[in-house]
Amino acid sequence: MSIFHRKNRKPALPYDPETQQPAVRKSICTGEMTAGFIDRQTGKFTDLMRLDGQAGLEQFKKDTGAEEIKEIY
Repeated sequence: MSIFHRKNRKPALPYDPETQQPAVRKSICTGEMTAGFIDRQTGKFTDLMRLDGQAGLEQFKKDTGAEEIKEIY
């Protein structure tokens, strides 16, 4: 076994595209971004993680496999 082997690779974020939609909630005042999912039936936003700038947003897109992310203010 190599010392450079990654055995604990983080899996992509699991979500159900039929019932959940990936979204980012942005603060108008501070610019803070929080990634999460919106329930399509109730419209409730569930926080998942805080994003650090555009790089964090791109990583969230990559992890969810979504082309477009809805923005909430």
